[in-house]
Amino acid sequence: MITGILPLTARTSPEGHLLVGEVDICELADRVGTPFVLFDRASFEERARAYCSALPPERVLYAGKAFLSVALCELLDDLDLGLDVCSGGELATAVRAGFPCGRILFHGNNKSFDELLAARDAGIGRVVVDCFEEIELLERVGIHAKLLVRVTPGVEAHAHEYVQTGKEDSKFGFSLAEGAALDAIGAVDKVPGCDFVGLHAHVGSQMFGLEALEVAIARLAKLARSARDAFGVSVSELNVGGGLGIAHTSTETQPDLAQSAARLVSVAGTHFAAHDLPQPAVFVEPGRSLVGPCAVSVYRVGVVKRIPGVRTYVSVDGGMSDNIRPALYGAQYEAHVAGRMHAPHDMAATVVGKHCESGDFLVQDALLPSDVGPGDLLCIPATGAYTYSMASNYNRVPRPPVVMVSAGQATTIVARETTEDLLRLDRRLDGSALAATPTAGDFSA
Repeated sequence: MITGILPLTARTSPEGHLLVGEVDICELADRVGTPFVLFDRASFEERARAYCSALPPERVLYAGKAFLSVALCELLDDLDLGLDVCSGGELATAVRAGFPCGRILFHGNNKSFDELLAARDAGIGRVVVDCFEEIELLERVGIHAKLLVRVTPGVEAHAHEYVQTGKEDSKFGFSLAEGAALDAIGAVDKVPGCDFVGLHAHVGSQMFGLEALEVAIARLAKLARSARDAFGVSVSELNVGGGLGIAHTSTETQPDLAQSAARLVSVAGTHFAAHDLPQPAVFVEPGRSLVGPCAVSVYRVGVVKRIPGVRTYVSVDGGMSDNIRPALYGAQYEAHVAGRMHAPHDMAATVVGKHCESGDFLVQDALLPSDVGPGDLLCIPATGAYTYSMASNYNRVPRPPVVMVSAGQATTIVARETTEDLLRLDRRLDGSALAATPTAGDFSA
């Protein structure tokens, strides 16, 4: 039983075990413990190649907020991709990895002085200006970078309201209404030591069509003409953000990445030409659409609670601390029993976590074998984006490791947190540090 939402290299062994990257998930679980996140390198590389079929690699800026680690930055560098960061921590991760900072774009609605100072010292390539106050900060810091103005184009993507970022009522960017975006371009063009190069917009996430992006591009092209007429500036770069959706269940169909990227380049050329403007260099910021389908989360079943006539609850050893999306957004997933892929998945059950919350669920109405029981391994696909990166230590549960697989090899790229890690920052009433050895046992495995 293999579905299209599993990683590219997924297959089933004759014994019915799920293999990804030629690594047996059941054997890997015995070695590293559960829960863990399995990352398929080949899937990531293939999806990156799809974007790069339409765009130069340096114009594909991976959105680090989806998932970022030192090893992933190294992989991005190997693929010659760019990187989009939105915090000092993400920037520090890239710097520690030795990622070329000239290929980094820094955006965010509330960058601090210290973050911009770190960006200056790192030699960052581009900064997306999000508010008028930030212009003053850039001047104080004395940064030398290419600058883009983030625009809220008044376009609403068909997605959860928390991930709609292009509508007028948004904390991000400068609105087209009342001329704020145009005024921002004039001000940004005067920042000493920097070059205004273009416009940035991000209309939302989990978009399965390009309509909203195409409308946004049309409005940005009109703004570019106004900027030329008002200030004599040229928009040489157009960053249309990310937001392409992925399939989290086998009933969904995700956009073709290569065709989508090529379409955006074409649409930009058409609209800019209509205003007698040269074709801009189009940049994209894929996060979820690059990394989301490349990972699966693996859990071990502990308790199965069958309530006749009501529901069956299948409890696993993770939950909302490693994937908050179902509780936060109502995100839908599906699950497979990784050690019995050939077994009929014919019973509807709710997969829940171990946290002390009634809303701690991972999959509602999951189809599982009717005899699912303690010790079974559950695999939830399409968890590469916004799972580990949004993980917490709720109930003081340590975060799982991330294991990259490729050609039969498994490499831990983020280690499992331990109980000692959780206690390391705690202090006693007198402010003193705790002893190095935990006294209550280690519950990280």
